Amino acid sequence: MGISSVGVVGLGYIGLPTAAILAANGVSVTGIDVNPQTVDAVNRGEVPFVEPDLATYVGGSVATGKLRAVASPEPADCFIVAVPTPFQDGHEPDLSYVKAAAQAVAPQLRGGELIILESTSPPGTTQKLADWILEARPDLSLDGTDGRPVFHAAHCPERVLPGRVMVELVTNDRIVGGLTHEAAERARDLYRTFCHGEILLTDAKTAEMAKLVENSFRDVNIAFANELSVISDRLGIDVWELVRLANHHPRVNILQPGPGVGGHCIAVDPWFIVDAAPEDARLIRTAREVNDAKPGWVLDQVRAAVAGTEAPVIAALGLAFKPDIDDLRESPARRIVAELADEYPDAEILVVEPHVDQLPKELANRRNVVLGTIDDAAARADVIALLVGHSAFAQVSAGSIVDAGRVLSFVGPVAASPA
Repeated sequence: MGISSVGVVGLGYIGLPTAAILAANGVSVTGIDVNPQTVDAVNRGEVPFVEPDLATYVGGSVATGKLRAVASPEPADCFIVAVPTPFQDGHEPDLSYVKAAAQAVAPQLRGGELIILESTSPPGTTQKLADWILEARPDLSLDGTDGRPVFHAAHCPERVLPGRVMVELVTNDRIVGGLTHEAAERARDLYRTFCHGEILLTDAKTAEMAKLVENSFRDVNIAFANELSVISDRLGIDVWELVRLANHHPRVNILQPGPGVGGHCIAVDPWFIVDAAPEDARLIRTAREVNDAKPGWVLDQVRAAVAGTEAPVIAALGLAFKPDIDDLRESPARRIVAELADEYPDAEILVVEPHVDQLPKELANRRNVVLGTIDDAAARADVIALLVGHSAFAQVSAGSIVDAGRVLSFVGPVAASPA
């Protein structure tokens, strides 16, 4: 049975691009989100966050009638679940959003539908999603037992880079894991409508683990770079020069250190492996601890720089979790700014983030935190902490802001955007 209609549950950084790319390729898509502002924005053909080219896809698909947004699921041939999977206290996975999505979708099923979990998840979550549906709909089945109508469940983790989502949705290879082989094949056929990369089939648990492994690999390598930066500082070595020289070895590729690790994937996913195998995931746990500790080291550097200054002006350049995007999720810069604001109530914390027009809620209500400009920072700051390598900050990393106070760079040389 072909798939002509898809409901995408969750219109965030992954769900909305996926809905838009499907709609642009002729599939009738209903986007589902609990946020009424998001629903209204999509139905106006607008995008509620920054992602290059996404607005063109959304606007065009809404105009043709292939994409619309609603507050709750409607019947469809397929449902793609793209909801958050954060962790709770103790770094235990929080699957409440996945469970809520399963319970919302269940009443719409009649048999034959495909349910795809795209949310990055601990091993076994796709099976849990299916079990939650079966709890709500015992008249259905995964295997046709007792003649009950069948639904199919698969996992297809996203593998895209913020800032390049609309390109990488098309070009990147995809992993599809089904609870059954038929489910994997059906999901593969759907992704073939827009994905030009290779689509690799496996079982659901392996597909879930593959995404966690990909991000844990990156986290471990970032931790190596971050640990090098701490050691280099103690030894009086320029870590950027050190990394540049070491990377001239033909089999060495050290990543750039930074103020920590943020985002919805790398800062979260390794903990899912640690939770699944706590006695064995020793290296992965240590890497997470190294990266989680890096914002504290950055704070120490800022404290040393403002020591003895009464009511200092501290400029924090960047709040996003990576360069040239507006995504602030799990950003170490947010934690650094919040702790500076708490520690220095008489200071002015001047935040420069060119990709947002308002501070996140945990900073917006602080009287000593303000959103400013790079010119403000250059003219008034006693210390400038370069926390995110936005291309707008290239002049800072190049050392050409002559009026500024001490510049502390935690992201290395920043390249300007090409003209």
